[in-house]
Amino acid sequence: MRYSYIKPRKKTVFTKDIQLIFTFFGVTIFMLFSTYAFLLFKDYRFAHEVEDIAKQKVELRTNITKMNTQISVIEKQSLFAEKIFTKNSVLKESINNLFDLVPSRITLSEAKIMQDGLILYGITPNKDVYNFMLQAPLRSIFHRTYSSFYPADNGWLRFVSTNYIDEEELSSEN
Repeated sequence: MRYSYIKPRKKTVFTKDIQLIFTFFGVTIFMLFSTYAFLLFKDYRFAHEVEDIAKQKVELRTNITKMNTQISVIEKQSLFAEKIFTKNSVLKESINNLFDLVPSRITLSEAKIMQDGLILYGITPNKDVYNFMLQAPLRSIFHRTYSSFYPADNGWLRFVSTNYIDEEELSSEN
């Protein structure tokens, strides 16, 4: 005797509802693990980026210190060059002034410029021309002036004029 008109089906524990619940749980767990893996990956990359930035920071600081030392060296060289240029300009002006100081009747054959003095070699027609036209201006510039004369072949006089500035007075002027 049969009480049912349909063929009986096998019943399982995994019904449609439970399968649906397992699917949702599976998708949720997969999403959680994938999010966790993504966060681990991002954390790993962030740590490496922090290390790279720290290395770059150290490199930049060493480059900055190198540049600062180079800047100080260049500034010192610039000051040194400016000082030399100034000394050269003063020396050039002094030489021009010296040659402007020499009258046309006196001929210089040699001039030696020293730190604290000047030695002039030349020819003059006579001692009076030398004394009035060259020695007077030299005495106004230098503290000590010495002159010696030697006869030349043409009747003129060769002279050596040695002029010095005293160092004590140089230091008091500065």
